[in-house]
Amino acid sequence: MSQNRLTFSDIRSAPDIAAFLGTSLRAGGPGVVRIKERPDGLLGLWVTTGFEALATRATPAEISSDDLVVDAQSLREMLRSNGSEASVDLGMSVASAWTGALPPDGGYIRIDDVPARIMVQLARDGAEVARTEGGPKGPPASLLDQSVLTVSGSGEAQLEIPMRAVFALSAMGFVRLPSGDAITEGTSVDEVAADEPVRVSMTASWGRLDARYGSIYFRRPGGLTLSVV
Repeated sequence: MSQNRLTFSDIRSAPDIAAFLGTSLRAGGPGVVRIKERPDGLLGLWVTTGFEALATRATPAEISSDDLVVDAQSLREMLRSNGSEASVDLGMSVASAWTGALPPDGGYIRIDDVPARIMVQLARDGAEVARTEGGPKGPPASLLDQSVLTVSGSGEAQLEIPMRAVFALSAMGFVRLPSGDAITEGTSVDEVAADEPVRVSMTASWGRLDARYGSIYFRRPGGLTLSVV
């Protein structure tokens, strides 16, 4: 037994996090999750997606170390089989499996809220293009890098959102129906609540999309490279 343990404040969070990890594995990431304490006292779980964007969820829990990297599949299986136990053994940290840095915890400028319906429709439009122009390795880089939405706020605040961020938001299932059910290919966009927002924020280097069930972070082209390692 290792000294690295994850302890939930509310055991009901465990199935939710297991589902998050399962979705991240299907989204094409490298299969590890970075678990890091947040300034607000919650625990942040970070995964990389197959779209060069980071996805994160927060949960009321504690870890024995303030920053660990563990195998996502192993953790998912432990959470699914752990029953009512509030604590799980994370095993050894595999820090070398995580490449790159995390975005900063603060300093974000809120630009505006975008209706979640718009994000769902953009993801569907992009998927249609990818089906015709993509290859064995997935959507072409030109499509992923394409700016599909420009969000402007007060003053000169403005953020261009690339398709890769929209795809990541969709793949992680962070926008859902009012019932909490996942959006499928057969779901009408009109079934997404008209007032469901996706909050758009940015720093000099990062763009951020906050939806009800999680957040997506992506590098801003040409931005500065200040970040938290």
